[in-house]
Amino acid sequence: MANLTDSLNDLMSLEGALCAAVVDYNSGMMLASAGTGVDMELAAAGNTEVVRAKMKTIKALGLNENIDDILITLGKQYHIIRPCSRLAGIFVYYVLDNKRANLALARRKVTDVESAMTM
Repeated sequence: MANLTDSLNDLMSLEGALCAAVVDYNSGMMLASAGTGVDMELAAAGNTEVVRAKMKTIKALGLNENIDDILITLGKQYHIIRPCSRLAGIFVYYVLDNKRANLALARRKVTDVESAMTM
């Protein structure tokens, strides 16, 4: 089990990692962050809306599913949003340089970190 600081430091160890945060999507507040390159307070609030919208859509469709992760690809970056399976109302937000990062490894890393994270 890893605390938030250790979890974020683990994410930042991956090649191409720019920044990461742990966010409470009930309030939109960032609980912890690491790295630079993105206004993480603004990103936490904005991506809270992304998670809420997707959860609302899943419910409206009557799907009995949970979000594993949400991948947003930009011209120069990958953004991975992963709701925590064990910590209700929490998601991990991870930003990577797409020229240096390996997307498969990044998705695996955020899954491993999320599963071991504690508050």
